[in-house]
Amino acid sequence: MQEDTHFMKQALKEAEKAFEEEEIPIGAVVVLDGKIIGRGYNQVERLNDPTAHAEMIALTSAFNYLGSKYLPEATIYVTVEPCPMCAGALYWSKIGRIVFGAFDEKNGSISRPPYAGQDRFTPFHPKTLVMGGLMQEACTELMVMFFRSRRGE
Repeated sequence: MQEDTHFMKQALKEAEKAFEEEEIPIGAVVVLDGKIIGRGYNQVERLNDPTAHAEMIALTSAFNYLGSKYLPEATIYVTVEPCPMCAGALYWSKIGRIVFGAFDEKNGSISRPPYAGQDRFTPFHPKTLVMGGLMQEACTELMVMFFRSRRGE
């Protein structure tokens, strides 16, 4: 659990970069054997690309680092529950483990139908372990601060 917290803090640092660039503050890191092999934060506005989510950027970085399209021994730490698009990328990557902070009932891949409330079925690869809610308060607070600032509160 201590290692998970350490790497979620690294994902939060990535999310803070997004916040500073006025992007939705989501960050991700991919870890293999205790080492970060991919980092990413939302860059949708910067790149004018709706697929430039933190998870997608971190996955691409990890694939390039390893020279492989599969990550069965790796863990991705992401500050917010992956959306359906990112869930698809994570599925195809065969990532071993997904750890996320804040749940996203509006845009998340497992907090809304058809997966909401199900323990067994997720949009991720059948061998992928999923853990949600790590450092949930800190991850949620960054999102709340961002959207408050956008609304001028």
